[in-house]
Amino acid sequence: MLEQSACACRCGHDLGMGKNSRRQDSRRHDLFLIVRCAFLSTLILLIGAERAFAACTDFAVPAVQWIRCYMDGRHLVKAQLIRSNIRESSFQRSDLSGADFSQANAYRSKMISTKLVEATLDQAAFIEADFTRADLTRASLRKTDFRRARFYHAILRESDLTGARLDGADLLAADLSGATWIDGKRICGTHSIGQCN
Repeated sequence: MLEQSACACRCGHDLGMGKNSRRQDSRRHDLFLIVRCAFLSTLILLIGAERAFAACTDFAVPAVQWIRCYMDGRHLVKAQLIRSNIRESSFQRSDLSGADFSQANAYRSKMISTKLVEATLDQAAFIEADFTRADLTRASLRKTDFRRARFYHAILRESDLTGARLDGADLLAADLSGATWIDGKRICGTHSIGQCN
């Protein structure tokens, strides 16, 4: 971006000089500068797009940068995604059983129909994430930020929600049977659907 801005400044300066100087072929000079700046701008954009695509193909390792990536239908059992950045990425119908998302940034991620059995999401940020029909059985969700997240028909049986933030979360038809509630003491009773009974 700095190179692009510098290029724009040089273009403006050189164009102004070209207009003021009638001793040279200003039109040809101006056209050359415009083409050069357009080429450099396009090159910068292409490099940025290539880097973004490459990040989505990186291996599942701690602190990986999977931003706005499509990981639908993947087999990522026990993947180590600690401190990863997976914001706005989609993992629909993927198997993430036993995966570790501790301290991950998963803002607006899509976990629709995703298998997260015994997964660890401790201290991660899943703000506005979509867990519709996801299976979070026995998952560790301690101090996880689920503000405005969607758990429509999600399975949260025997999960640990100690210290989790659920402000504005949609728990409609979610199965919380046997789950440890956010106070760390209350165990949700059998048939706790949509709320911890």
